[in-house]
Order: sequence, then C-alpha cells, then structure tokens
Amino acid sequence: MNQNDTQQAVANGHTALGIELGSTRIKAVLIGSDHVPIASGSYEWENRYENGIWTYALDDVWVGLQACFRQVNQAVLETYNTPLQKIGALGFSAMMHGYLAFDEHGDLLAPFRTWRNTMTGQASEALTSLFQFNIPQRWSIAHLYQALLNREAHVPDIRYLTTLAGYVHWKLTGQKVLGIGEASGMFPIDSTTNDYHARMIEQFDGLLSASGIAWTLRDILPSVLPAGEAAGTLTEAGARLLDPTGQLQAGIPLCPPEGDAGTGMVATNSVAVRTGNVSAGTSVFAMIVLENALSKVYPEIDLVTTPSGKAVAMVHSNNCTSDLNAWVELFGEFTRALGQEINQSRLYELLYRQALMGDADGGGLLAYNYLSGEHITHMEEGRPLFVRTPESRFTLANFMRTHLFSSLGALKIGMDILLEQEHVQLDRVFGHGGFFKTKEVGQRMMAAAMNVPVSVMETAGEGGAWGIAVLAAYLLHRTAGDSLESYLADKVFAGQTGQTVAPVQADIDGFAAFMERYKRGLVIERAAVDALKVNWEK
Repeated sequence: MNQNDTQQAVANGHTALGIELGSTRIKAVLIGSDHVPIASGSYEWENRYENGIWTYALDDVWVGLQACFRQVNQAVLETYNTPLQKIGALGFSAMMHGYLAFDEHGDLLAPFRTWRNTMTGQASEALTSLFQFNIPQRWSIAHLYQALLNREAHVPDIRYLTTLAGYVHWKLTGQKVLGIGEASGMFPIDSTTNDYHARMIEQFDGLLSASGIAWTLRDILPSVLPAGEAAGTLTEAGARLLDPTGQLQAGIPLCPPEGDAGTGMVATNSVAVRTGNVSAGTSVFAMIVLENALSKVYPEIDLVTTPSGKAVAMVHSNNCTSDLNAWVELFGEFTRALGQEINQSRLYELLYRQALMGDADGGGLLAYNYLSGEHITHMEEGRPLFVRTPESRFTLANFMRTHLFSSLGALKIGMDILLEQEHVQLDRVFGHGGFFKTKEVGQRMMAAAMNVPVSVMETAGEGGAWGIAVLAAYLLHRTAGDSLESYLADKVFAGQTGQTVAPVQADIDGFAAFMERYKRGLVIERAAVDALKVNWEK
C-alpha cells in the first residue's frame, strides 16, 4: 500500500495488531490488509531466578505491553498523522507452557513458573507412563501434577490454569480460551476432535479424585479454539490496560491467543505437511508437521499442533543463544576497555562470521550452553562450560564455531530421532530468530546440523509478533474456503522470496565430529551440575 492508502487503513481500522511476549523482548507489529508491517514497537525484559524458580513479575507484563502499544501508536502518528484508535483485529502470543494458576477471585496463587523450569521430572515421567504420550517437564499439566505431588497448599484453590498468552487474552477480553497450538503445550490434543484428549482428561481426573481434589481438569483449563475462530472482543477495561491514555477503542475482535511455536510456524509458512521451521533464540525448537503418526513415544519429542490443529513433532531445547550472547558481551567489554565503541549488531556480525573461517569440527573445542536445565540430555540444572585439550586448536574462529554448534547440540539429538529413526521427510526448513540474524552464518550451521536446506524469509526478522498479527488478519479476512494453509500460501506469502542455504558436506562432517565429542563430554556437564551447587539467595 502507498502512504495515502496506509493512512486510510489506519484511520478506518483496516489493520491487525500482533503482540508477542518473548523470553527477552515483548514486540508489537501492526500490519495492513496486505500483511505488510506498518509500524512496530518493543520492550526489553528478562526472567528472574527467585527461590529456585524462573519467573516474571506479572506487573512487568503490563508495563511491557503498554510500552509496545505506545511505541506503535507514536510511530503511526508520526508517519501517518493519525492516532491508533481503531484496529481491525488483535492477537497476542507468548512463550508456550508454564504455570499460571488463579483462584476464584482471579488472584495468582503461586509465582508464574515459566517453560524454563526443570523441576517437574517426577510428574513428567508419571504422566508419560500413564498417558503413553510424552509429557515434557515444561508443560502446564506437568507443573500442575508436580504441585499436586508436592502437596502445595494452593492446589485445591485453583479455579483457572492458563499460559502467559492465555492470561493476557483473559484480562483483555474476559474470555478463558487458547488457540489450539498453545493449548497443545498445556495438555495433549486429539487432532481428530481439535480438543483436549478425552481419555487422558479422564485419567488425570482419576488422579485428582484420588488426591481429594474437588474440581476436574476441564473446570480449570481454557477452552480450545483453532485459528480463524472468534475469541472475544477487547473490553473497555482491556482497552485501558493496553492503552491507559484512553484513545484505543473497545470492541476490537481478537483471534485465539497462540504460543511462540505456533506464530513461528505462521511467520515461516510452515503449517503444511513436509514443512518445518526452527526458532532459535533464547531457546531453540524445531517444528515438523507430520504426515504420519510416530511409531512410539519418545521423551525427546513433543507432540503439539499447528494453529489449525495438524499434528506436529516438536524438538525443544531450553538453551540456545544465552551463553553465546554472554560471550559476545564479554568481547564487547574488551573492546570498550580498549576505548573502542563497536555497534552491537556489528560486533555480532564480526564474531559470527569468524565461525565460517574455523575448522569444520571446531578445532577439537567443546562447549555446553546450559544456562538452565536441559531435558533432552537429562540435566536438571545448567552449568555453562567451555572445555579444550592441549591439542585443541584454540582460535577465535574455532571458539565461535564451537559455540554456534553447541547452541544446536541438544536439538540435534532430538532431530536425529525424527530424521534417522522415524524417517520423517522434510523438503526444506525455515529459520527465524536471533540465531539467523547474521546473513548465512546461522543458516550454514543449521543446515549442517539437519542436513537439509535452510531458508530465511524476508519477513523472518519480524518473528512471532508478525505471525500473530497474520493470525489476527486471518480472523478478519478469511472466507469460507480459506484454510490456514491456503490463506498463508495464496494471500500472505505469494511471490515472497527468501534466502536458502544448502548444506555443505564439509560442514555436515564437521558437525557430526563435534556431536561425537559433545555426547562423550556430557559426563563433564553432569559432574559440573553435581559438583557446582549455586546459592541463588546470595
């Protein structure tokens, strides 16, 4: 759209706004009817480790959301001389999983427990055995059952259990609902009914009854909605929560709230079978849309859904770039100590590109990026490590290559199950997230790890916030014949091009050699977890 068309779209509310609460940043993206971004805003935030729990303060949620909306409104006002009072549709997404439990008055019963916590091993194993369906530690149902096993006093008082996206949506609309993709990270979904799995609900209710809990699981879980379904409208109170100035009008329709995995699939047009995407930032996860069911239960593989309800195999690693970012920041401190100011983006690009000049296997170096626990390798806590032998080739290029490889190490273990044991077919993988910001580098590393071409779309930089804005637009513009797959292919991504990097054999061989070293060295990480206890209260 040209300047005048965009101005009219803003004035008439022919737009869609998506906001995603990520691990380190809350981002908002406003798009027009052509799905092209008009304005954006962001707010930096960070989780806290308090009393043994990774958490965020809920007050910070609203500070961040208001800051994002304020920035979007300011950008629109400055560019188009029109305040953002009307919006065609809204959508919210956030980090999947976790535990937000509320009582009958809507008060939070326990600190928000994020996906990053690995303290539900007992519940995870018990539920996986009971359901014969993998229940990862970060899933909401694992947190709930662990709280029950721990006899936490608040459990009998729970009247609503939801995720971060579900919480925001509830406060803005009054509706206790979730998009099906987000719901599939709370409790297993039956893709034939697009609802929670009935047999497993009954089995869990049996556990509740045996423990003397009066409520049933359906009493406290959000309702499930596929993409394109109406999920309520912005209330007057919700409008003031988002925009305290009072300009934003109530009554805006909202799409079902989704998780960052679902919005990543949308943002990369990876919702059809034989497609997949990898989101690589604070955590890293691969989403592969399945043609057929897996042959058995794997603790390394989660089964979730697309925002329209198709079955997806998800390989999720808690750790990706956090340790790598810390090293980059250390190099940044060094340059500042020398009196040299280097733009952060330039510093990342310089260091990432060094990795392309390293030995194929990283020169015999080894790193573990475990800032938090890692379920794929059975580490309940994290201890970032860097290890080398006297014979290792300790250069900056090898150092950076090793840390980029390490960011994908746990993911690789899970992906090998899908590609080598289950023979899942992939035509191409789409990448998005901070790992791919430096052109070619992240794609080369990922292509080596997965032995499949890796593409980054032009819209990948907008990420999940753009993805949830597209889902809001889908609610607004879909027709009777528009499946989510066809809507994305024909109306959103038609004519778009991306950059594709094919795997290089030397990189494949080098990554394989690194992974052999990585697997052998896990005993070192295990020893570090056992030997180095951290007193977080100091």
